[in-house]
Amino acid sequence: MDRIYGRKPVLDTLDSDIEIYRAYILRQNSKIIDKLIKKLRAKNIEIDFVDKSFFDKIDMNHQGVALDVESFKYKDLADIDTYKRLIILDQIEDPHNLGAIVRSAEAFGFDGVIIPERRSAEVSPIVYKTSAGAINNINIIRVKNISRTIEEIQKEGFWVYGLAGEGSQEIDKTDLKGKIALVVGNEGKGISRLVREKCDILINIPMKGFVNSFNASVASAIAMYEVLRQNGFD
Repeated sequence: MDRIYGRKPVLDTLDSDIEIYRAYILRQNSKIIDKLIKKLRAKNIEIDFVDKSFFDKIDMNHQGVALDVESFKYKDLADIDTYKRLIILDQIEDPHNLGAIVRSAEAFGFDGVIIPERRSAEVSPIVYKTSAGAINNINIIRVKNISRTIEEIQKEGFWVYGLAGEGSQEIDKTDLKGKIALVVGNEGKGISRLVREKCDILINIPMKGFVNSFNASVASAIAMYEVLRQNGFD
């Protein structure tokens, strides 16, 4: 079982097909909370009206609402032939980064976010909250081995581009049309050697300031936008 916090993630979850077991609400004068209660009652979901102490131990912006839901269901690559744009996360460990990347991927029309089973952030309350509900509207694909997964999607016609500061091509001068997968590496170490070797091309995001690197979620968003732009926002 998972627990989801925050008004936007809770609202989005209520509009999804995720099974919901129970809601927890701190009474407050809010039209959004009134809307939540109305939706919950329409779905016959049990509501616990709790006091402030219920949320005191929660270290995130819970906004006084929470849901108990079924455990998150990861996808596999069974539908790879229907995908056109993917982002692959090579050992992204910060759940805030994972949530932010999921939010951008959904916003920019990507079909899925691929994460490894080990040494990676997984879907958690923080990811739900940071994604602002986007986690319910995109495929989160968990695989055993990123290197082998790259080989598998390459066989399906994907070109795989790794984001790296030392990449040989600038992203805006690289053809990113068609079936594309972007690889983003660990927050500190970047793309691992084995994964790097599987990429077709390493690309960089040109910068002009003194800062010579981006946060993983920022770099991901810039790269995904460029893919969307080059494909005519289609």
